[in-house]
Amino acid sequence: MGKPTGFLEFQRISESYEKADARVRHYREFIPHLNDEQARTQGARCMDCGIPFCNNGCPVNNLIPDWNDLVYRGKWQEAITTLHSTNNFPEFTSRICPAPCEAACTLNIPQTPVGIKSIERAIIDKAGENGWVLPQPAAQKTGKKVAVVGSGPAGLAAAQQLARVGHAVTVFEKNDRVGGLLRYGIPDFKLDKRLIDWRMAQLKAEGVKFVTGTLVTGATLPAGIVNDAKKTVSAEQLKKDFDAVILSGGAEHPRDLPVPGRELKGVHFALEFLIPQNKEVAGDRPNPINVKGKHVLVIGGGDTGSDCVGTSNRHGAAGITQIELLPRPPEQENGALTWPYWPLKMRTSSSHDEGCERDWAIGTKAFVGENGVLKSVKAVRLEWRDGKMSEVPGSEFEIRADYVFLAMGFVNPVAGVLDAFGIEKDNRGNARAETEGERSYATNVPGVFAAGDMRRGQSLVVWAIREGRQCARSVDQYLMGCTTLPR
Repeated sequence: MGKPTGFLEFQRISESYEKADARVRHYREFIPHLNDEQARTQGARCMDCGIPFCNNGCPVNNLIPDWNDLVYRGKWQEAITTLHSTNNFPEFTSRICPAPCEAACTLNIPQTPVGIKSIERAIIDKAGENGWVLPQPAAQKTGKKVAVVGSGPAGLAAAQQLARVGHAVTVFEKNDRVGGLLRYGIPDFKLDKRLIDWRMAQLKAEGVKFVTGTLVTGATLPAGIVNDAKKTVSAEQLKKDFDAVILSGGAEHPRDLPVPGRELKGVHFALEFLIPQNKEVAGDRPNPINVKGKHVLVIGGGDTGSDCVGTSNRHGAAGITQIELLPRPPEQENGALTWPYWPLKMRTSSSHDEGCERDWAIGTKAFVGENGVLKSVKAVRLEWRDGKMSEVPGSEFEIRADYVFLAMGFVNPVAGVLDAFGIEKDNRGNARAETEGERSYATNVPGVFAAGDMRRGQSLVVWAIREGRQCARSVDQYLMGCTTLPR
């Protein structure tokens, strides 16, 4: 511990935001990282607990007290080495992870956790600015070849780990650029895509090959999934050409809302709006959905819904409303009951602060239109009791809406990819594979592994990185009979 009394002397410092009326005029990131002195002060607040609950709260088990102390002491290069020992891509997690580590911080019992996420970002940004993030190519090659299907965080983490121990890794992606939902789905104002390009340059220098615009043969994609593929590759060909295959695609199948009027023009899945916006910002054709001057309704209260709100604000929507099926959460969690676990509490994003009306415990009854075009949404208020919901009699009302974005989560990965390989599924439609034991991450098909959303369903970027790393270890063990990769 750098300063034993630091948690008593210093207050939590939060990263500053560009003012809302300025940031809605662009798609750039608007949260500057902490300067050296601010990060040092935050590092001094770490108590270096005898049992560091933050380590367990973090899915990749980041060595948080260690790099907090190193930042406090000004040892930034050692800090990035320590951070990279557990996390391949801290530039992603420090921007878009909800920070379960901070929920688990001992100082969160009085609701003033160490600013772990902001320290992590300060470390990786400083490392990038100073050229400390360098390729780590393998000293010798193994002669083994591995195919990774899906270039999201799970696939990229697995690819990097395997390339660094000498395997020849090829990543296949159906879209025209690498990154999965990091690239297409998360708005640029939350994650600058140059960071993906920067990290991809490192992976390429380490020997990873990328094949874009390629879909697994037979993988029919349901509505709401963007597909740029102009080529296909069969599951049989991948199994023939490679010694092992990792399936690491995202849980892209969106949850639908099959109520009357669903077919009306103006009702879209969230990613039908968000992905074309990413492409427009990247210099491709304009987003075919433009909500300037329109009334927008977002159904779903999670991160994807928040992203729709922020993007609609940047379009210049006339009004934005976001509704959620569940009741409004408490403003503050009961720490005595929830700590060190992820708490249920009211969360307001930067996108909400830019302008949005929010409502809870709302059920959608029907989409209403004229001449095939959406005009409003019929809704009803709900009452929740003992975990069961019922409609409140006489509470029906209408919400004006020119566009509705369905942001209610994702049900499972693309079934066609799993079916093409003959993969057994669990009862949620995910690839069946255990995470412990000698066959961890291995599917029922010899030589085929699954990780990330493909195995666990919709989850966080940090969970995808964890599974990609652990899957890489299992693949290396399968190919070589032993492994030096960390679990």
